[in-house]
Amino acid sequence: MATPAQAPANSSIPDKSLFRIGEVSRLTATKTFVLRYWETEFPTLQPVKSPSGHRLYRREDIETVFEIKRLLYDEGFTIVGARKHLADQAAANGGTSSSIGESSADQTAAPARIARREPPSRAQRKFLLDLHEELLAVLTLLERG
Repeated sequence: MATPAQAPANSSIPDKSLFRIGEVSRLTATKTFVLRYWETEFPTLQPVKSPSGHRLYRREDIETVFEIKRLLYDEGFTIVGARKHLADQAAANGGTSSSIGESSADQTAAPARIARREPPSRAQRKFLLDLHEELLAVLTLLERG
């Protein structure tokens, strides 16, 4: 997922496999609370937890942080737009995740879930809440005009 804009930043990643959140914060110039928030917003950013509960980021997680940062700060994407862009890239590269972070098996099971009236998954609920927020923003803009 490396892009030309990321190349200088990625070459500065030390040659080791796991990094603690403080190290990732320094490497990416991103606050730790922002990294924790992005973990909740981007399904592709899932550091592993050590037995003591510390977040351990892999090199690909750091590359994902650089990409998220580029999309949000340089390209002007919203969180929802960046999440969709990353999901679309993953799908184009052979991944099966959709824009709301479900596998294709989950998507084909959706009609059965609806028929049984199972509660929505966490990813579905998050997607709907984001959509609701964006629609409210559009409504506000329309009411002003």
